Amino acid sequence: MIEFIELFILGIGVGSFGALVGIGGGLIMVPLFMYFLMPPSGSTFSTVQQVVGTSLFGVLLNALSGTWAYFRQKRIMLKAALPFALATIPGAFLGSYVSTWFSGPGFSIFFGSTLAFLGAFMYWNSRGKKATMSADDFDPTTLPKSKIALGVFCSLFVGFLSSILGIGGGVVHVPIMVFLLGFPPLVAVATSTFVLMVSAAVGVLGHALLDHIVWAPAIAVGCGAIFGAQLGAKIARKSKPRLIVVLLSVVMVLLGCQLIYKGVMI
Repeated sequence: MIEFIELFILGIGVGSFGALVGIGGGLIMVPLFMYFLMPPSGSTFSTVQQVVGTSLFGVLLNALSGTWAYFRQKRIMLKAALPFALATIPGAFLGSYVSTWFSGPGFSIFFGSTLAFLGAFMYWNSRGKKATMSADDFDPTTLPKSKIALGVFCSLFVGFLSSILGIGGGVVHVPIMVFLLGFPPLVAVATSTFVLMVSAAVGVLGHALLDHIVWAPAIAVGCGAIFGAQLGAKIARKSKPRLIVVLLSVVMVLLGCQLIYKGVMI
């Protein structure tokens, strides 16, 4: 019972932050589950696959709740969200088949360095026009079809990376939408949350069929994430666009450093 409550509280925190910056929360849950709930520290999970499957279930409920919250705020750009979401699926399948080619320490160090550099770039440009654009000043009808096509191509890449690295695509998708496609940060986060909902649903189905989900902790953290996502979406609506960009840039730098460390220690 105590563990259920602790995981529920964790879900609230992860859901709030995940919905605020559009990353789902798997980046936080997976390491915490591995460090504290796997042997020798705990016995809730016995394999990494169970950790990933259970975390992804929490990400799915977080994304479902966040999508509903942002849909009510009318911040999801469905014109882009639907094709972007569909494009991540073949990318993820491709990544799963060739993941062994990109699993060496060299790739982890290279991608980690790239991610940390891009995070630092985002921070230094967080006062620029793109990072501070208000969602109220954005007209989706002015977005050219060429940028939608570019976003679809980038979404293939996002799905590919997500499958190889086991991370949520939001940490890559949101910066692409803000700095490359010209979305306001809040619209980018909302659209990324919708895309994450679709990709997480596909992933959860696969993990459920493989019996990789431990349902008691999954339900506990997932229920917490439902409440947390509503809170995160409310905070995002009231926050300045730059805050979202700064928080995401910090996450990118930390994840990049983690990947570099992983590559060095292999």
